[in-house]
Formats: sequence, C-alpha cells, structure tokens
Amino acid sequence: MTAPATDPHSVTRTAPAGLLLRLAGVLSAYGTDTAFTRRGTQPHPTRSALIGMFAAAAGRPRDQALGPLDLPGRPSYTDLAFTIRVDAPGTPHTDFHTTGSARPRHEQLRTSKGGRRPEGKTTHVTRRHYLADACFTVAVHGPDALITYLAHTLEHPHFAPYLGRRACVPDEPLVLTPPLTDPLTHLLHHAPLTLPTPPDPDDDHIPVTVWWDTPPARPATHRELADEPVDFTPHRRRHTVRSRWTTIEHLPATLYAGTDPLPALAAYRHRLEEPCPLPP
Repeated sequence: MTAPATDPHSVTRTAPAGLLLRLAGVLSAYGTDTAFTRRGTQPHPTRSALIGMFAAAAGRPRDQALGPLDLPGRPSYTDLAFTIRVDAPGTPHTDFHTTGSARPRHEQLRTSKGGRRPEGKTTHVTRRHYLADACFTVAVHGPDALITYLAHTLEHPHFAPYLGRRACVPDEPLVLTPPLTDPLTHLLHHAPLTLPTPPDPDDDHIPVTVWWDTPPARPATHRELADEPVDFTPHRRRHTVRSRWTTIEHLPATLYAGTDPLPALAAYRHRLEEPCPLPP
C-alpha cells in the first residue's frame, strides 16, 4: 500500500515545545474503569497515567501532584497535551489474581457490614487486564520551562516510572529525545517505529493509529474518556470526561526500526544530541 506522507502542518495548528517518550514494556495497563474485582485497561496510555508518572518522577505527593510548579509561568502537568502514536497495540492479557488468603484474622478482608470475612472465606478474586508487548511513542507538548523540567525529572526520577501499574516496568529508552521545537514533526517523520511485524517490502508507507488530545485539522474520529485527573489524593481520587480524537496516519516505511529496535533508537537520540540535529 502506498499513501502520501503526512504533512505535519495539516494536522496541527501550533508547534509548541515538547519531547518524545517511548512507553514500551512486557506489560502495561492504563485503567479508567477499575472497580472491585475487575481492573481494566485502555488500548493506549491515559492522561491520568502520564501525568501521574510525571508527578511521581518529580517526587510530588499525591495531594499536590496537580498543583502549580515553581517554574516560570507557574505551569502544572495539566497544561500538557499528548499525541500518542501506536507503534504496537499489544496483546490483551488477563491475570487471575487472588489476595487475602494468607492474612491473619485481624487483617482479613472487610465485609459490607464492616466486619471481617470468616477464616476459609477470605480469598478475594480479581481479574487484572494488561497489554502485553505494547509500544507507544508519545509527543508531549507544553510550556518550555515545564518540558525542560519534565525531561530532567524523567531522566533522574524521584520515584521510578511505571506503565500504569507498579509491576509494569518500562523498557529503555523511556525519554526518546531531548526537548524539541516541534515534537509532532519528529513523531510523524523521524522517530523510529517499533512494529510488531516488519512492513511488506513493497510498502512505501505504513498505516499507524494516532491519538490526539487536541482536534487535528484533518477529519478524525471523536471519542470521550474519563481520564482527566482532578485529584490524586487517596480516597478522594476523581477524574472528569474529556474529548480525544483518533486518525490513521500513513508514515514512511523507512522509519521501521527492525526486529531489534534499540540500535535505531540509540542512533536517533544520538543524532538529536549532535550540534546539527534533525530539523526541529
């Protein structure tokens, strides 16, 4: 299949400062509808997961995670916008999980009446959903000072980053680029693609799903998702519904990073750190 390359100026009206992240790992989970015995995942990183990762990397307490930062202009993580490229959607995986069976009586699970479950009936069964071997390249857009601060804290985190849940450890590199003038151009034209299967040798372009926080200029599918964090404080966690958009972008097949993407990723990062990097 051959399609024209995406013109970055046709899908964005501004070119704010930003950087690229690569969220890849054996397992990841981005839940929005977690309740009781079922813990689901969205098919892509959520705003809540990304903002929570950034606040944790900076060492901010949960009740202060969304507050203004001591930076020029007093920005907060909610000022950031994300464009998410789905390199590999991953395979859905369900973990049959039990808790509580080995706890002493005073630590056994509570009943709806406030007491404790009787011995022999304290096991609590949950099903936790994950994405296996998923990979997302994320363009983070925002104020200059905040982007510079974000790059530093992710490279030197106070709390280790994870992909939605603590058991989901990210692969390297997590921070794919230094701060850029136009991260969207890099996302769509330069950043190596980690695909689950090689493209066909006859293909000049590859259809790739992209999720947008802001409406692109081209036609897009609109959806809503309750992943805008309002409060991360334990027992007061709250999110609101936001709009998001999705498009299929036809990216150059030459971006394919191969079956072992690390050398291509390292070379890409190295070129950006040289005195004459790729076009901004």
